Amino acid sequence: MNKKIDTEELEILEKYEKGNLIQSKSINEDIKEAKEVARNTISKSKHISIRLSEKDIKKLKIKAIETGMSYQTLIGVLIHQYTENKIKLKI
Repeated sequence: MNKKIDTEELEILEKYEKGNLIQSKSINEDIKEAKEVARNTISKSKHISIRLSEKDIKKLKIKAIETGMSYQTLIGVLIHQYTENKIKLKI
């Protein structure tokens, strides 16, 4: 399965190739902080109900299989990326 590089990953790769990445002074502290942020993010999840067409659900399930995650997780990732302005919608 080929994974595409998103824009954030591409930025990191470009900085790495140019030697512009800054090495962590305290990797253990950085890991501790990242885990705390993840815990806080996860604990603030809320269950919602939405109505989707069966056709869209089938397509989401196919896309989810291609990416190796559940379709519910895929929906959450899409919503998160949209709210963080990482993806744009054509409405």
